[in-house]
Amino acid sequence: MQEKILILDFGSQYTQLIARRVRELNVYCEIHPFNKYPDIDESVKGVILSGSPFSVRDEKAPRIDLSEIKGKLPLLGVCYGAQYLAHFFGGEVKAANKREYGRANLAFVDNSCPLFSNISSHSQVWMSHGDTIEHLPESYKIIASTNDVENAAYHIEGEETYAIQFHPEVYHSTEGLELLKNYVVGICGCKQDWTPASFVETTVSELQAKIGDDKVILGLSGGVDSTVAAMLLHKAIGKNLYCIFVDNGLLRKNEFTSVLENYKELGLNVIGVNAGPLFLDRLAGEKDPETKRKIIGNTFVDVFDEESKKIDGASWLAQGTIYPDVIESSSVNGPSQTIKSHHNVGGLPDYMKLQVVEPLRLLFKDEVRRVGLSMGLDPKFIKRHPFPGPGLAIRILGDITPDKVRILQEADDIYISSLIEDNLYDEVWQAGTILLPVQSVGVMGDERTYENCVALRAVSSTDGMTADWSHLPYEFLAKVSNKIINNVKGINRVVYDVSSKPPATIEWE
Repeated sequence: MQEKILILDFGSQYTQLIARRVRELNVYCEIHPFNKYPDIDESVKGVILSGSPFSVRDEKAPRIDLSEIKGKLPLLGVCYGAQYLAHFFGGEVKAANKREYGRANLAFVDNSCPLFSNISSHSQVWMSHGDTIEHLPESYKIIASTNDVENAAYHIEGEETYAIQFHPEVYHSTEGLELLKNYVVGICGCKQDWTPASFVETTVSELQAKIGDDKVILGLSGGVDSTVAAMLLHKAIGKNLYCIFVDNGLLRKNEFTSVLENYKELGLNVIGVNAGPLFLDRLAGEKDPETKRKIIGNTFVDVFDEESKKIDGASWLAQGTIYPDVIESSSVNGPSQTIKSHHNVGGLPDYMKLQVVEPLRLLFKDEVRRVGLSMGLDPKFIKRHPFPGPGLAIRILGDITPDKVRILQEADDIYISSLIEDNLYDEVWQAGTILLPVQSVGVMGDERTYENCVALRAVSSTDGMTADWSHLPYEFLAKVSNKIINNVKGINRVVYDVSSKPPATIEWE
């Protein structure tokens, strides 16, 4: 049984980062809503309570029954979690006279406490709270303070319960990873044995047990996720895997042909389906991004339903769903809002008689890449930039027409090809071109033009949960802009997106 840490989410935007840091330590962890967490069994070695946009003093503040956890398992409260364990167990939390946001330095550290073993006395930490713990309950011992926050961290004597009012998961907390290691390894006793190789071994075994001799249909997209999912399933069930690659009319230029050729190298059984006219017909006139996503998702289901009927005995549909898809499509009773729906999250309609299998559902993108490399996949598959499931539909703002698709494909092909030619492709996490619903005046030769504007997007990231815009060279951007305007009829203006996530998202829709 795989040992794990449970992270109970109260809606903090940092919750996913806690999971990322724990997994960097080769310790498996799962995020669950605070009010929908699984049964506590022997595989759970410890529990972390996340932060929250709420104050524990709010009437509608999230509350949790900790009777099966507190005092029975190692427990770590972070920010809201720390204030919760103080406020609802006999202490007092008040609005801080001086709000503490951003960098701070510890002024006192109790290194005899295992949580702060080897943590420097003036270690930099990241604060983000408007409330502060005014009084601790009895048996709560202070183990760290800053100049402004006396109760920056505490330990409940007689229990393996610890709490901190700062965020160890962000990079600004310079020894945050060491503190998390002290907790998950030192206090919880985790073995740090969750590696890409162990994930492959365990997952292949689980797939064999779950699927048996059944046939599985997998929707390939050409991206990293579906490719790695395909190889895991291929290892598990071999010839019983049937891969379908759908041209939805919204792929990059020439991608349908090139991806099919690439998959031949892997020995996969791949069927190509040209369904572009169907997708574009159903999307005609639709401008709302959520509706576009749902139309595409429903159409994918219809296409797979039709194709599955041609494969006698197929009973499973495999998908390349990854953890950020699941997290961004869920909501924690209000505190964390659904950012956008994902077409491959949420199961299938009742009429489609296929069960769903998602081998990568609990992995972040960088973990998927490491798993792929551990299976020996060629880096050309692993290093491909993420590409949204709905394709260019969410990079064409507003309604979609065949002509808009053509314009965007041509511009995007110039952009991506230029990144590769200038050895910049591997320097960015994801790049793409967005066709804006904006026309502007331009001059070409002696003629006045009134044509479209495209935005170039490139971001740096580790897992897609947060991202910074890539600082591409001005000379490169100038060259790409000039090439697009001169070669793509219908575009007379190019802009570059310098927004980070958050507050923006990577895709515009």
